[in-house]
Amino acid sequence: MGHTESFLRDATQAIAQLDQAAIERMVALFIHTRQQDGRLFILGVGGSAANASHAVNDFRKLAGMEAYAPTDNVSELTARINDEGWDTAFAKWLEGSRLSARDLILVLSVGGGNQEKQISVNLVRALEYAAQVGASICGIVGRDGGYTAQVARVCVIVPTISAHTLTPLAESFQALVWHLIVSHPDLQVAAAKWESMPTSS
Repeated sequence: MGHTESFLRDATQAIAQLDQAAIERMVALFIHTRQQDGRLFILGVGGSAANASHAVNDFRKLAGMEAYAPTDNVSELTARINDEGWDTAFAKWLEGSRLSARDLILVLSVGGGNQEKQISVNLVRALEYAAQVGASICGIVGRDGGYTAQVARVCVIVPTISAHTLTPLAESFQALVWHLIVSHPDLQVAAAKWESMPTSS
C-alpha cells in the first residue's frame, strides 16, 4: 500500500470514529457563550497556531462571536515570552485580556499539553488560569487529549489510527471540526461568500 492510499485510509477511518455527540455538545457551548456575550479565545501552537488564526476569522465573520488568538499579535506574544517566559505567555495574555467566567477557551492541539513530558506547558498554564477564573474550556485535540481533555467541559479527540499520521490528521481535523461547528445552522449567522452566490444554470 502506497503513502497516498494509506493516508486517505487513515483519514477515512478517523472521520468515521469522530464523536458526533461531543461535537454537538461543543456547538451548544459556543451558542451559550455567544448568548451571554462571552468572548472566544483560541489557543494553538505551531501548525495549530495557524489554525487558530483561521478559526478566529470564521467565528467572528460567520458565527458573530467576539474571538481572538494570542498568536495573532507577534509583538505582544514575543514580548511576554522574552520577559515572562514561554510557559506563562498564554496565561498572562489571557490575564491581560481580562478573561472571565463568561468566556470560552478553545484549544487546538495535537497533544493537548502535558506537564510531565514538558510539552506545550503554555497550554497547561493557560488552562489552569482559565479554571481559576471560571471560564469554559473546550478542545479539538489528538492522541489522548492530554491536559486539555482532563479539564475541558467538552473535548473532541481526533482518533489516532496510525502513529505515522498522528500530527497531520490531528491538525487537519481541527479544521474539519471547527468548520463543521461554524457552519452549523444553530450557530452560523452569516453565509459564506460562495454559499451565498446563486448557482449558475
